[in-house]
Amino acid sequence: MPTMNISLPEPMRAWVQTQIDDGKYAGNSDYVRDLIRKDQEQKNKIQAMQTAITKGLESGAPQNFDKETFKQRMLDSLENDGL
Repeated sequence: MPTMNISLPEPMRAWVQTQIDDGKYAGNSDYVRDLIRKDQEQKNKIQAMQTAITKGLESGAPQNFDKETFKQRMLDSLENDGL
């Protein structure tokens, strides 16, 4: 696996070492990989939300929502599914 060297100020290095000493990570690389995975997941979630917002904005004018009609439709759906 290719390597990457990074420089950290002492307080950050100490933080990483504390996480390792507490048994949360096997080593520096494990900690950094976990941070990168979490960052990727966060970026994907933000992108999904932005896509949903854009889709909603492009879907046209809002329509009135009748809560009672919706509830009845959901109940009918459950009955039709045998639940």
